[in-house]
Amino acid sequence: MAPRPTDLLTLTREGLYCPPGDFHIDPVRPVPRALITHGHADHARAGHGAVLATPETLRIMAVRYGEEFCRTRQEARLGEAIRMGGVTVRFHPAGHVLGSAQVAIEQGGCRIVNSGDYKRARDPTCLGFEVVPCDVFITEATFGLPVFRHPVARDEVRKLLDSVRLFPERTHIVGAYALGKAQRVMALLREEGFSDPIYLHGAMEKLTDLYRREGIPLGETIKVVAAERPKLGGRIVICPPSAIQDLWSRKFPDPVTSFASGWMQVRARARQKGVELPLIVSDHSDWDDLCRTIRDTGAAEVWVTHGQEDALVHWCGTQGIKAKPLHMLGYGDEGEAEPEPQEPAGTSTAGPPAAESAA
Repeated sequence: MAPRPTDLLTLTREGLYCPPGDFHIDPVRPVPRALITHGHADHARAGHGAVLATPETLRIMAVRYGEEFCRTRQEARLGEAIRMGGVTVRFHPAGHVLGSAQVAIEQGGCRIVNSGDYKRARDPTCLGFEVVPCDVFITEATFGLPVFRHPVARDEVRKLLDSVRLFPERTHIVGAYALGKAQRVMALLREEGFSDPIYLHGAMEKLTDLYRREGIPLGETIKVVAAERPKLGGRIVICPPSAIQDLWSRKFPDPVTSFASGWMQVRARARQKGVELPLIVSDHSDWDDLCRTIRDTGAAEVWVTHGQEDALVHWCGTQGIKAKPLHMLGYGDEGEAEPEPQEPAGTSTAGPPAAESAA
């Protein structure tokens, strides 16, 4: 007799817990054993006893938190069966950021897939999403409303390049989350033939260097130096989102402020952030892709973790799919729960430290 899904995964104050495997997935508090889907700070926290994640995610966590971010760690190769207590675990690509993975848990003929955060759109900086047939699919719902239908990311990047050509004397400052979004924007610029150096806020350097070491072609990047800012007219500068409104951005020549985010589809958000050139580039699935993915998995039951849970649960009901919201706390939408790291010591360019956020 196959186990009930709730026998395999249950919700605790630390997050989703697997009793027969004795581990948590993306726990929000330190736990003895954690499986981590990806490196964004609302999913990957320091202080756990043992961590199992993809090699890329482990390296991202080491860059963000230091080599001692956990007591022991183990690499999970994609598709590899790993026995943990009474269950078998496999990691599959999620298409969210470098190293991101879904976690499939199996026991006695029952398979649950926790997708973490994911997208179906093409991304030159990470492996594409892999559909994993399952009995229960756990999905995010960051953009889980029918109004959210993301345009093609390359078309949005072309808007940026068109603006650079139209205003060659102005600096184009692009706010982008430091893990995943910034590198995706760089890679898309290169695919569109943009070969000039891309200038970076100091807080973006370490993760960009990591992507480069992982073989992602990002072209030439240069750290912004305070004294050079007045000379960067016509250049593209990528920085943490908060820096576009910070003192740091005010020394550039007549800057065009831009922000790459799925939330830029909401015009009020763009106005609130003082964004002149909104770029709708998201590392999450939009409404159509959320619905398509649920259908593709063939899951008879869907658990919705964070975001617009009620709308997606309702849609599942119209499709004859059993669904429920998990009402999990501690996870951000499009990275807005991310902490605000400072630039490396001795590299501040003026003004207070700028925030960085995740996907």
